[in-house]
Amino acid sequence: MITDLDALMHSQNLDAILITGPAHHNPAMAYFTGRANLTHADLIKKAGEAPVLFFSPMERDEAGRTGLATRSLADYRMQDLLKETGNDQLKATVLRYRKMLADLEITSGRLGVFGRIDAGSAFAIFSGLMQQLPELEVVGQLGDSILMQAMATKDAHEVERIRQMGEITTSVVEKVADLLASQKSSNNILVMTDGTPWTVGEIKKRINLWLAEAGAEDPEGVIFSIGRDAGVPHSTGNPGDVLELGKSIVFDIFPCEGGGGYFYDFTRTWCLGFAPDDIQTVYEDVLSVYRQIVSELKVNTLCRQYQERTCELFESRGHPTIKSNPMTMEGYVHGLGHGIGLHVHELPRFGLLSTNLDVLSPGVVVTIEPGLYYPDRGFGVRVEDTLWVRPDGEIEILADYPYDLVIPVA
Repeated sequence: MITDLDALMHSQNLDAILITGPAHHNPAMAYFTGRANLTHADLIKKAGEAPVLFFSPMERDEAGRTGLATRSLADYRMQDLLKETGNDQLKATVLRYRKMLADLEITSGRLGVFGRIDAGSAFAIFSGLMQQLPELEVVGQLGDSILMQAMATKDAHEVERIRQMGEITTSVVEKVADLLASQKSSNNILVMTDGTPWTVGEIKKRINLWLAEAGAEDPEGVIFSIGRDAGVPHSTGNPGDVLELGKSIVFDIFPCEGGGGYFYDFTRTWCLGFAPDDIQTVYEDVLSVYRQIVSELKVNTLCRQYQERTCELFESRGHPTIKSNPMTMEGYVHGLGHGIGLHVHELPRFGLLSTNLDVLSPGVVVTIEPGLYYPDRGFGVRVEDTLWVRPDGEIEILADYPYDLVIPVA
């Protein structure tokens, strides 16, 4: 949680952190500012002290609503800095950062940097800053950064926001199911009232519309794939593919709050009209493994043991897995799940390469998403829910939805 941040900074020997960029679709900034409408800001937190938000004067009210200590960037008079540096935009920006840090008594030590900024700009600015402040080391982090570690566990307010996204997600899924079930088929193809075939693209248009109406959005791109595409886990679906009866549809939807906030992640597999025997058998294997794993989850256990257990269960049913063949392109080919929050993928991780940091600690919100994929046989199957490890150690699915494989079609 965010209350762990000072301890995490101490563990990484960071004297301060700096976060830059907008609040929208910028998880690092949104973690501190919430859903404030900030198009650009800088936030600096010194170890052991409250963060300070440096804002554009045009967004002073938005900055004020964050509840953070604030300072206006206008106080640093960019026009004067440009004159001082011979109208050099880079040097003026570096000088402004130097003055901002100096005002917080940060002129040496280790400064962690986060946020959303063009890579070239970041390199130029922070290289210049270290030249200006030779006793300051600017530090970047990858993977298990202190922010990702803090974000791994959620407080009650964060969980409630994820739960609300789960309610929106499943309501949209229900609308899609109702739409499909209300249509008729012709020559084994789902068709509109005028006989035009329904396509993946037409369904996605409605998904995005219904998400927008509910105040959510789909920045990562929904997966609605049919047939062979369903057999490749991250194939999003060919917009022109028609919806054919009896083929598996993997519907993986992971929307977030409008403007970039907390995500939800959810998958169901459907067949329209009927399910062929081979798809039905594989679906039952996936659903059985899903239920078995969920029943075995326990607080404060390592996540990788559940990945290993999933591989064992699938192999016992005759399916190849990445445990016995890391290069396999069919069967069980990915990790069991991941944390979710302001990023669609967060800590903890359930892959075979997860570490001792990947634990089902109280407060984590994770996905459980086993799947089997047989692209050469023309189908794939995945089932996924998002679960919360409550402070009392109980594990709760945040949004319930049926696991029916077949959607009846007239």
